[in-house]
Amino acid sequence: MEATGVNAWYGRRQALYDISLAIPEGSVTAIIGPSGCGKSTFLRCLNRLHEETPGARVSGSILLDGEDLGKKDAVSVRFRVGMVFQRPSPFPNMSVFENVAAGLRLLGVRHRAELDQGVVEALELAGLWDEVKDDLDAPGTGLSGGQQQRLCIARALAVQPEVLLMDEPCSALDPIATNKIEALLQHLKTRYTVVIVTHNLAQAVRVSDTTAFFYLGKLVEMDRTEKIFHAPREKLTENYVTGRFG
Repeated sequence: MEATGVNAWYGRRQALYDISLAIPEGSVTAIIGPSGCGKSTFLRCLNRLHEETPGARVSGSILLDGEDLGKKDAVSVRFRVGMVFQRPSPFPNMSVFENVAAGLRLLGVRHRAELDQGVVEALELAGLWDEVKDDLDAPGTGLSGGQQQRLCIARALAVQPEVLLMDEPCSALDPIATNKIEALLQHLKTRYTVVIVTHNLAQAVRVSDTTAFFYLGKLVEMDRTEKIFHAPREKLTENYVTGRFG
């Protein structure tokens, strides 16, 4: 996935300035930076969600496998580029099964055997199957917070996206649930390209292969995670990752 010259606005306020970067395939890329620096806005640009905000607009290009996503139908883009949000968001009044099956139904899957297979595979990928296999008809909102977040990951994976975006997926979770999500990321990157926004610098070190540092809507530096945290090129990056501000 590649972004070139991406700018984004909320009305008259510009949130991103000329962001250009390439996201490596089959890896975890972390986006770090202080609050309000454009991390989540950039993530939402990657799957065309930013433009859903009233008054918001974006310029520049975002390519996936060489295709300009700005020229594609936005709904089809979101099937290819899935999103998991900061707080677990199971569909209310839906069972565990139906939460995961929802995307498959939108894709036109109707046969029960196909739905069953897709739901089971997604729950297994999300590391949740063994915990919910006997409660598939129970409300998704009845699960624990960590389980709800993995349910949302399963829902995103069910439609077999190429890229999975995660916006601070552990910020509302306890340490045990966080550990499960982080372990899951290491498994998922063998099949997907993952981009995660995180305020937790230690988490970025643990889970990512590449890190991009944003500040005031601009990309300051992007490199291998080890280099960003131990030998950054930019003094601003060094000051941030060593805790001098943030």
